[in-house]
Amino acid sequence: MSLVVDDLEVRVGSKRLVTSIGFTAAPGRALTILGETGAGKSLIAQAVMGALPKGLHASGAVLLEERRLDTLPRQDREALWGRRISMLPQEPWRALDPLMRNAIQVAETHVELAGRSWADALSRAQASLSALGLRASALAGRPGTLSGGMAQRVAFSAATAAGAGVLLADEPTKGLDPALCDDVVALLKGFVDGGGILVTITHDVSVAMALGGDAIILRAGEIVESGPVDRVLTAPQSAYGRELVAADPSNWPDLPPSAGAAGGEPVLAAENLGIARAGRTLVDGLTFTMQAGARLAVSGPSGLGKTTLVDTMAGLISPSQGQVRRLGRAQSRFAIQKLYQDPPAAFPPRVTLRGGFEDLERRHTVPAGRLTNLIERLGLTLDMLDRKPAEVSGGELQRLALARVLALRPAVILADEPTSRLDPVTQRAVMEMMTDVAAETETAILLVTHSAHIAHHWADRTISLEQFASHADQAA
Repeated sequence: MSLVVDDLEVRVGSKRLVTSIGFTAAPGRALTILGETGAGKSLIAQAVMGALPKGLHASGAVLLEERRLDTLPRQDREALWGRRISMLPQEPWRALDPLMRNAIQVAETHVELAGRSWADALSRAQASLSALGLRASALAGRPGTLSGGMAQRVAFSAATAAGAGVLLADEPTKGLDPALCDDVVALLKGFVDGGGILVTITHDVSVAMALGGDAIILRAGEIVESGPVDRVLTAPQSAYGRELVAADPSNWPDLPPSAGAAGGEPVLAAENLGIARAGRTLVDGLTFTMQAGARLAVSGPSGLGKTTLVDTMAGLISPSQGQVRRLGRAQSRFAIQKLYQDPPAAFPPRVTLRGGFEDLERRHTVPAGRLTNLIERLGLTLDMLDRKPAEVSGGELQRLALARVLALRPAVILADEPTSRLDPVTQRAVMEMMTDVAAETETAILLVTHSAHIAHHWADRTISLEQFASHADQAA
């Protein structure tokens, strides 16, 4: 059995987004597709599944066990989903029902697609979620109570529930701390070692190296390099391949101290702060002050409370103890802006991006041209604004979210893993651009990140939430 893709193209109107893609994925050998954000990696997976967003069209051949999938009636193709071929989507929030408890919806997949009894399905769902590091409280909760990393693990468990022989994993480790990333890689390797066909889309070079097998480097919808991972990612032949590997955060230079590092006007302070989620205390006794223009990184394992801290600092939830104080120019209503970890949560799904940005400009009297300038500085094209959020990649959507936040010239940006969906080249460029614009406007940035390398090279100082974790009730 093998998955063969031949001369695949994806178009929107007359514009080609993906051109002449061909590869063979065999059982027991991983295939990883890497490339810049917006290069078309996710479109390839969606085209293979037959699940492209409305308005996009594919041509070319997709064969599984020498059977053409692309020519099947849609009903017959969908009947294979989850049973023969399964996809772990890029955004877990698009895969999970917000009203269902996490273990229940994974169990439902076992029942509906694998035909298991409810008791067996629930037992299997609980076992798989526990193996992915989720505790009983997370299994009983709903997706809205989970961190991004936890939601990703629930989506993975659902995608693999019915035993499909082909798995298309779209950014399966994004938002996870290094230890959990290793756990997911181990699960994927187990799938491959068991004879499964795995096609992984990632911007993380270390994930591709750990999975082994073969790699494809994609740029602007075209393959620029392909071959065994140990050659493509250690001695790339293409200029872009070399740039991609060199842009790993471990190779970033240290930024000079910000203007606020030596002391400046205080804009935001946490005083003996305690934070909680769903009645469970995560962190207590946290005290710090941010100055205008300063760069602060917050690190810690997934589920420890980093996103909850951001929500508390933004005033979206109340602290369990202590207080958050807005100071100086941060006291105005819109002076603190949050950059969300999962960009789909920040955009109305039925409104075009252009419509949303025009509403923003009217409501906040944003000067003409400011948003356009920011979008172009972030390497995006303006014609993208005519699409709806689901019709662009997660990385492109995150850059648009950053442009929207920067357009308001806030006093403080609370950035929750803002580059977790970006390839290394774009990640570095976006962090440099965000830092430059914030320095120009003396905007303080609180950055939540799993990456010790980014925290070390970027921040003026770093706070590890592990030092303030509530030992009485820590989360998984």
